[in-house]
Amino acid sequence: MLNDEIYSALRRQGYHIVGRHSAVKTCHWLKKSLTKGEYCYKQQFYGIQSHRCLQMTPSVVYCTNKCIYCWRLVPEAIGVSWNEIELLDVDDPEVIIDGAIAEQRRLLTGFYGNPQVDRKKLEEAMNPKHAAISLSGEPTLYPKIGELIEAFHARGMTTFLVTNGTRPDVLSKITEPTQLYISVSAPNEDKYRNICRPLIRDNWVKLNKSLELMKSFSCPTVIRLTLVKGLNMEGGDLQGYSELILKAEPTYVELKAYMHLGYSTARLKFENMPSHQEVRDFAERLASMIGYNLLDENSKSRVVLLSRLTKPIKVSRE
Repeated sequence: MLNDEIYSALRRQGYHIVGRHSAVKTCHWLKKSLTKGEYCYKQQFYGIQSHRCLQMTPSVVYCTNKCIYCWRLVPEAIGVSWNEIELLDVDDPEVIIDGAIAEQRRLLTGFYGNPQVDRKKLEEAMNPKHAAISLSGEPTLYPKIGELIEAFHARGMTTFLVTNGTRPDVLSKITEPTQLYISVSAPNEDKYRNICRPLIRDNWVKLNKSLELMKSFSCPTVIRLTLVKGLNMEGGDLQGYSELILKAEPTYVELKAYMHLGYSTARLKFENMPSHQEVRDFAERLASMIGYNLLDENSKSRVVLLSRLTKPIKVSRE
């Protein structure tokens, strides 16, 4: 399903293609964990070991939005068009998982020659215990997403599913992941159109339906706010965010700074990245409006965690 131009562009960005529409990419923190013993905020917050995390997507160039801050490959970036909102002739979940783990192992083999690498961790990394189903694209466009989650769980792996919330029809009947994220990047419909640039007219309505569904999940849930300086973190935006959050009643709210990466650099400036202090100030004001506590933060990733809990739920301890 990926032609040569798309495939080449993805490879240049460091994606390793799996089958016809999926991909894997080793993240910055996996490498840091192996070479320096550092780890990402997901390990700090939720117990997910960075070196055992499989960062993957079943829909690498398919999404229902074209968010202005997203690093995803889009047609105009390479002058090639494709159907961005529908996957056809899809691979089976087991094929995707086998291929994703095989590619992860292939990506990690080069670390065996690095004297800085913790060899015990490297051996553990060859057998990932967590799947971050995000990376690029909208995973709920993959029609077997529930079966994919089930297949990961059958292998003893935990799952974080990150969705933009535009497929409430899928979320209403999906097998629950270990943790569910819904991205909310705008406080109202006008800003949603400008920031998320929906490819389907009623995506804002669908997002709100997904937020209403969120409280029905028994797994921990997260609303992720991607904050872009000058676009969606003004004082007046707080009321809109608070209304959306209180509608969903998530376990957590993650406020994360936009990072100037990938194809977003053609649309936004370096100055659109808020500092960690700016994210924290915004988080504190939002927390006071929704009755959540500032539970944790990570300045390197410019992320702040809010919750009504007194400590995060550790979803993985291995």
